[in-house]
Amino acid sequence: MMENLQPGQKLARGVSRYLRSLGFAPLEEFVPVRGLRVDVMALGPKGELWVIECKSSRADYQSDSKWEGYLDWCDRFFWAVDLEFPTELLSDSAGLIIADPYDAEIVRMAPEAKLAPTRRKKLVQKFARDAARRLQILRDPRPGADGALVSAPAGEKPDW
Repeated sequence: MMENLQPGQKLARGVSRYLRSLGFAPLEEFVPVRGLRVDVMALGPKGELWVIECKSSRADYQSDSKWEGYLDWCDRFFWAVDLEFPTELLSDSAGLIIADPYDAEIVRMAPEAKLAPTRRKKLVQKFARDAARRLQILRDPRPGADGALVSAPAGEKPDW
């Protein structure tokens, strides 16, 4: 499995494992709103929402200009990088996590900026729906015959 992962995905794996140990439910490659895709969104035990952006290299970081848009969708924002990453490039206004494919550690806690209650509710609901869909796809990747959804013949109503 590890050989199929990109460097940033390996960092996300280690970050997710670490967050689970803290009681968080992480979801990788989460889309809070159209046009934004965060590497890891984590729902905490008290309902807090953290966004973690994983950067595997200087070029990866310098090519990302969307990260400030993520701040409106979380209570805390973190960068996750490996030990070789030049951390002086990263903004001090965000948290910092050092990670590898197996684990991670917070080295600088992100400042808290609480989400508005209505945005939090919508975001938690979307998080739950996305997580449930992903779990269902793992359990039943091909619903129906040959992956097609089961349906009644044309012109007939199903009797359920």
